[in-house]
Formats: sequence, structure tokens, C-alpha cells
Amino acid sequence: MSRHPELLIPASSLEVLKTAVIFGADAVYIGGEAFGLRAKAKNFSMEDMKEGIAFAHERGVKVYVTANILAHNDDLPGVREYFKELKEIKPDALIIADPGVFDIAKEVCPEIERHISTQANNTNYGTYNFWYRQGASRVVSARELSMKELKELRANIPEDLEIETFVHGAMCISYSGRCLLSNYFTGRDANRGACTHPCRWKYAVVEETRPGEYMPVYENERGTYIFNSKDLCMIEYIPELIDAGIDSFKIEGRMKTALYVATVARTYRKAIDDYQKDPELYRKNMPWYLDQISNCTYRQFTTGFFFGKPDENTQIYDSNTYNKEYTYLGIVGGINGGLCRIEQRNKFSVGETIEIMKPDGRNVEVTVKRILNEDGAEQESAPHSKQVLWVELSVVPEEYDILRRKE
Repeated sequence: MSRHPELLIPASSLEVLKTAVIFGADAVYIGGEAFGLRAKAKNFSMEDMKEGIAFAHERGVKVYVTANILAHNDDLPGVREYFKELKEIKPDALIIADPGVFDIAKEVCPEIERHISTQANNTNYGTYNFWYRQGASRVVSARELSMKELKELRANIPEDLEIETFVHGAMCISYSGRCLLSNYFTGRDANRGACTHPCRWKYAVVEETRPGEYMPVYENERGTYIFNSKDLCMIEYIPELIDAGIDSFKIEGRMKTALYVATVARTYRKAIDDYQKDPELYRKNMPWYLDQISNCTYRQFTTGFFFGKPDENTQIYDSNTYNKEYTYLGIVGGINGGLCRIEQRNKFSVGETIEIMKPDGRNVEVTVKRILNEDGAEQESAPHSKQVLWVELSVVPEEYDILRRKE
């Protein structure tokens, strides 16, 4: 069976959802204000969720809603009410980890597909078949699976059971994201949506019974970051992922900016389409993919577990900072008389050279000619985040284009 992989993009807000849709997503996954695993993300009100689903559906894009906490007793009544609300706005699927939550979804909104979150530790075809018998239409693989294991898995499950696999983004230090560090250090439970990301913190390692014997880690004068993984990137291995039978290529990042989402969505969209059009075209355009994918913030890249167990080279020991080549300035919300409306995200000034990033792959260098505030008064710069502005550029952009500045 020839599979056309879905490109599944994260969204932290309505603005980012629209960006993901315009820049090439086949599907978008989002979190509501409860029961997802990104409590610190902006997340969606029910009204925003309704608008986002309508926007996506008008353009043939699906929307999945995360409800993947590991629930406690007092969560369950709220889950039931939440699913009754979701039943009315009709997302395409719910992403669930907890069997109790799964049963509630099955009872309250059986018409909405149920996908099993990576948080459920899905590492073998027996687990996939179990969830299929319960009524799941898709299972998200644990990040710890190799390409060989994924191919074996595909060969031992029903053809209509879909495999979703992370192909890009941050890697968690703990198995399938089920980490206890945050709860232990801060009392904020990662498995209930409140992770403080202690895997990115600075640590010193001491083994008290063996003085003078040191763990072979690398560090600078500030310490070492032994849990800090490089980011996953599989842009060079689209053929292998398709050959393994993956149905959905999932991008991590429900707390990322619109610039990150646009960059990753646009690059993977072109790579997938190029490969399916002509494998030689995909190989020829690889330098472009690699250049573009590094334009958003990232922590250096790794292929994770796909080609074997990661070693010390997949960790970053001397820093917890991102590489950053571009600064996000805003997304074009409309055009009026040659001026574009943006909600500004970072400072820029009249006379500066910036770029318009377009969904079709073009990056257009432009000059900022004028900046006006909402009252029509001109200003020389845009120093305040989230100020609504009207901007005249040397080339008029289109709605949903991204404005960015090279560092």
C-alpha cells in the first residue's frame, strides 16, 4: 500500500494555527485550556478553537485536539464536560494517553477519531493492536523506536491503523516524555501539563562513594548540561520514513512561534512533495531544505533513535541556548492601501532591511519605509512587543506572510 504521509504541525494559538495551515500543514494539533500536556502554552479558548477548526476545514486541513494528561480521579468529571463541548465544535481527532480518558471519549463523542499519544509508551505492535481493538484509528510511536522497529511494527498491524511518528523538534530526556524531574524539583507535574523543563538546566555530577572518579562529561566554566538533547531532524530521510510505512510526520513544538512553525512546515512540505514528485528532485533540493530548516531556532540536530541508540554525541554539554538565525517580527494580518497590518513581536525600525517569508518558498528582501501606529501616527521604530502597527514596505506582502529579520 503506497502511503502519502500527512504533515502534522503544532500550534500554540489561533495565529499560529492559521500560519501552519497557510504554510503547508495537512493537519494541525492544538491544546485547549485543560487536559493537554502544555499548560504553559497559550492554548485555545473554546471560541478560538471553533474559529481555528473552521479556518482549517475551509482549506482542507484537519485539526486534532490534545487531551493527553495522565488523569487523576478529580480530573475525570471535567474531562467528560470538556469532551461534550468538543463534540459540538467537531475536531477531527482527540489525542489521548490515559485509558480512562479514552473510554470517556468513546462514550461521549464516538464520532470523533481517537489517537493514542506517545505519552502512552507505544513501543511494539502488540500495543498498537490492543489500541486498535479498543477503537483507536491512530497510534503515535514512542520516540525511542528505530526505523527497523517501525517497519516491523507496520508489517504486524492492520493496514487501516495509522502510525504517527515525530520527525522534527525537541527530544525529551525521559522515555516517551514521562518525566518525574519537574514534579520532584518544583512540584509541577510534567504528566499533567506543567513541565518546567529541568532537562535543560545546569547540573554538576557527584558520586559520593567513589571520590576522585569522575563521570566523563564535558563542561565549560558554568557547569554541564548532561540531560540537554539535540533536536530531532529527519529532513534528509523522507524516503526511509515513507518506506517504513509512517502515515503522519509529526513536528514537535506546541510552544513555538509562528516563525518556527512557518519555517518547519514550509520546508517539510516542499521536501515531501518534491520526493513524491521525483526522488531526484528531492535529492537535488537537499541544500535548500537544510539551509531553510536552520533558519528557525534549534539546538543542533540529531536523528534520535531512528538509526540506533543515541550516544554522547546527541547531547549538548556546554549550553542550553538555541541557535538563532532570524528574529520573528510579525505575521501580516491584512493589507490596506499598500500598508500591512501586523501585531509586532520584536523591535524593528524605519530604514531597516527585513524579509518577507512566503508560503511558496520565496524569501523577499524589503526595506521598511514607514511605520504607523493604530491611530495613524508615524513612528521611527517598533520597540514594544504586541503593538498593532501598519507598515509600508518596499514590496507589498500578502496576508499571512511572515516578516522576519536576519540576525
